[in-house]
Amino acid sequence: MAGKPKLHYFNGRGRMECIRWLLAAAGVEFEEKFIEQPEDLDKLRNDGSLMFQQVPMVEIDGMKLVQTRAILNYIATKYNLYGKDMKERALIDMYSEGVEDLGEMIMHLPLCPPDQKDAKIAQIKERTTNRYFPAFEKVLKNHGQDYLVGNKLSKADIHLVELLYYVEELDPSLLANFPLLKVSSPTALGSRHTPHLGICSLDPGTEVLGSALSGFLPSAPVPSLTCWSLSACLSPPPRADWS
Repeated sequence: MAGKPKLHYFNGRGRMECIRWLLAAAGVEFEEKFIEQPEDLDKLRNDGSLMFQQVPMVEIDGMKLVQTRAILNYIATKYNLYGKDMKERALIDMYSEGVEDLGEMIMHLPLCPPDQKDAKIAQIKERTTNRYFPAFEKVLKNHGQDYLVGNKLSKADIHLVELLYYVEELDPSLLANFPLLKVSSPTALGSRHTPHLGICSLDPGTEVLGSALSGFLPSAPVPSLTCWSLSACLSPPPRADWS
């Protein structure tokens, strides 16, 4: 019997967080091996574990997978979260990449110079309310279903829920005009919140996101991108180490 997937990353959200969410939504227990010192990263590089010398890296099914999108696609395919055919997979990819566009802006916010932060936040808010959230709201409204694609839970739904949580952290009012995306009160996810989206309000979404995520993900918010002193360990944080 295969062991639990092992996740190698820094003790923070960054590019591993979406992988954690996806595994948790699939009901898969996983282990985390945090990179806490420069030597930890050097060891992974020197023993050949990192194909491109960068993390995240996930050990799963006898493989050492790197590159975030490749990891996500493998997990989604393995656990039936990637649609039933090519057309559905194309839509799932399209929606997931839209989520990633906005998520990248939020994830990089802590690295923004102080004198540019207000402008960056204003840009994120504008993109959220005028570009990305209207698009997802329209998809759900047009087909009248509880999930983005095929009326079935997919990785696109999981990524969107994660994004909603980050946006709510930034400014809860940004969700006010999007009733199909609107976040409700805290649930069994601890400090995490449950969106009105079908993946949380209907079975099996309630069971998946109400139990699996609460067991495998942090119960308290951690700063985006870094939770530990990355600057002290890898100063300055090398962009090439994030894939």
